Formats: sequence, C-alpha cells, structure tokens
Amino acid sequence: MAPVTTYGFLSVDGNQIVDMHGEPVALAGPSLFWSNNNWGGERFYNSGVVHEVAWNWNASLIRAAMGVEASGGYLEDKESNLARVETVIDAAIKEGLYVIVDWHSHRAEEHPEEAVEFFTHIAREYGEFPNIIYEIYNEPLEDTDWSETIKPYAEEVIRAIRAIDPQNLIVVGTPSWSQDVDVAAQDPIVGFENIVYALHFYAGSHGQELRDKAQEALDQGLALMVTEWGTVNADGDGQIAAEETSLWLEFMRENNLSHANWALNDKEEGASMFYPGVDTDGGWSDDDFTASGEFVRSILLEWHAVE
Repeated sequence: MAPVTTYGFLSVDGNQIVDMHGEPVALAGPSLFWSNNNWGGERFYNSGVVHEVAWNWNASLIRAAMGVEASGGYLEDKESNLARVETVIDAAIKEGLYVIVDWHSHRAEEHPEEAVEFFTHIAREYGEFPNIIYEIYNEPLEDTDWSETIKPYAEEVIRAIRAIDPQNLIVVGTPSWSQDVDVAAQDPIVGFENIVYALHFYAGSHGQELRDKAQEALDQGLALMVTEWGTVNADGDGQIAAEETSLWLEFMRENNLSHANWALNDKEEGASMFYPGVDTDGGWSDDDFTASGEFVRSILLEWHAVE
C-alpha cells in the first residue's frame, strides 16, 4: 500500500509527527540534488526517478531541493526550476509518496517576497493533497540569528501558506546549517499548528554533540525532521562514516525522525548515490550505485519493514 494511503495527512503531536490515526510515523527516502540549470542534478527531476524509488527502494518520501539564489536557480530562472519541482510533486502524488518541497537556500531572509510567492503557488496548486511537506528554509548560515532573522521570515511564509493550506507540515530551517535546533527550542514559533524544525547532519563531521542538541530540542517539545543527511563529510565528500551513521540511524529510529538522504545524483563526490553517467530516469543496476548509494538504498529497503 502506498505510504500516503497508509498514513494520510500528517500532523504534529507534542514532539512527534503522527499519521491520520495519531500514531508516530518516521518517513524515509532520498533527497534530489540542487535543481539549478546545468548543475547536473536537475536531470533527475522526472517521474521515472520517483517511480523507481517508490517501487524498488521502498521509499516513503522524496525531497525536491529547489535551488534559489545560486546560478541557474529559481531567482534566475523561475520557470524551469518550478517546472522541475512540479514534475516531482505530480509524480509523488501519483505514486503515493510524500514530497518535501524545499526552498533550498542559505539566505532566504533576503528574498521573502519570492518565497511567499512560491509557497503560495504550491499551496494553491497542491495544498489539498496530504503528500505535501513544505520546507521553507533549507540551511540558514552559522551567523544567522534565529529570533531576529529566521523566525520572522518563517512566520511570514507560514502565514501565507496557512491562509491556503491549514494542515500540511511546514519545516523551518534552524541556525548553523540546520544544526542549532536547541536554539530554536528556546524561542519556538507559536500560533500555528504542524510546525516542524529541520535537523541536518553529515555523519563524517557530526556526532554525539549534535545528537545532544537534537535531544535537548526534543525534550523541549520540538518536532524535528532530518530533511537532509549524509553518510560522509559535511562538504559532501569522503568515505562512509559507517559507525557514526549507525549511531544516527539508531537515534532517528528511537525518536521517530523522518529523514531524506543527500543526494540522488551522479556528481563525482562521496555523497552521491550514483557513479557519473548513469541513466537519469531509473532502471539502475547494482553497478550504478556508489558505496554510499548502496548503503543508503539498503537502509531505505529495511526502514519501514521493521516498524
């Protein structure tokens, strides 16, 4: 049965994301790479990829990481990037997957009008579907203040979404590349339902100290979602940090944290799931997967089987 058929509309209950029956749910799937023109990852924004991860990876979600400020991103070419994201959304709805619609930005507070315009459009077009998860700020930079900068931006975008879609989850990025969830916990967003906070980690760079921050945020009542994580270093490269990845998987399992692995792409770097030059519409063989890709696919195949 398709994940959305099984779980329905998601909501927040305390520090947990729960399904339509009020039971905690932890989704798992891949994140696409930046959608930007000519970056390479945009080639995977198609229905064949979504079908493949739904049927052959046992994924329950996919993340569309729409680049914003960088070259070839939304601010430079709105039409192409929006079309790619909507292709993935349409395919996810068809396949019964949840889809994280990610404003993949490090400086979102500089363009609030564009973010409001984008998410207003997505809410009008797709807000009626339980598949949609809005991620309104991917990774604020280290020196971006939560209370003075990120939170006001988030409240503005949340108001715009909630004027149309009162229900679907909204994920808010946190300071220091979505690591300082403990800071957000000290001054959470209030007045809106079903708000979730982004936690990002790369196992080669982030360990127990970050898990302690996450635990503190959970203890303070924040619902978290790991909208981006990697088996390698924070720069997206390096070898699999197998032991630390296992510890993170245990932590996510224990706390029912949904997660999206970075990245379904064939760029020549450790975080990529594929070696360069693979087909971009699915039908992959075992030989197409990098070490990280093979490892992550095995995680996804088993994630819901052990619930």
